[in-house]
Amino acid sequence: MVKSGWKKYLLLVGCSFWAVSASAAGLPALEGLLEPNELVEVSSQVPGIIEQLTVERGDLVKKGEVVARLKSGVEEAAVNLAGARVEFAQRKAQRNEKLYKRQLISIDKKDEIETEIQLAQLELAQAEERLKLRTIESTIDGVVVARTGAAGEYVGAESFMTIASINPLNVEVIVPVAFFGMIKKGQVAKILPEEPVGGHYRAKVVIVDHVIDAASGTFGVRLELPNPKSALPAGLKCQVVF
Repeated sequence: MVKSGWKKYLLLVGCSFWAVSASAAGLPALEGLLEPNELVEVSSQVPGIIEQLTVERGDLVKKGEVVARLKSGVEEAAVNLAGARVEFAQRKAQRNEKLYKRQLISIDKKDEIETEIQLAQLELAQAEERLKLRTIESTIDGVVVARTGAAGEYVGAESFMTIASINPLNVEVIVPVAFFGMIKKGQVAKILPEEPVGGHYRAKVVIVDHVIDAASGTFGVRLELPNPKSALPAGLKCQVVF
């Protein structure tokens, strides 16, 4: 009786094991889409006229690279004026330092001169910050995917350029609800981009949605695909094999 019980137990365990294995092996190749991991709409913090655009559509850019400059004659003049005031205040302070040591001017007068220097330096810093706003830099490493502005055009809060970060790429997959629970965060999958790119790559699951779309009976999965040389373009279809 004991042996018979163990045989039944082992039979049940074996059946369960093979059922799980068959279920995992039954996950088909799924269709995915390669997408940028970040998309930045470039605009200007201050309104102005474009003087120069330094990049074209398709150009690779680095974080901090200048992509556009606005006309800044007024701001440059303000910086020069503020700088001249700082230099004048410093020269005035040097001249009066000797007089103070000889007690020919009061401590109040000395304090007033030092305050003038501080105010002039603050005005210079403010003018320099306003001038910096006329230079627009990329906030990410990426590729320029759209450029609607041109030299001489007025820009403001509206976007005139789009930059996409493609390293890493996001692989977005829509999975039937029947396979919910079979894909885990951290799991690695093989990515097979469509032709003419082709090849095979490895990506890691970073997001598994826990809300099912009732209308389609599916849930979303996102994988992260390293793309250090930007060899893979975004917008490409692919097969995802877990």
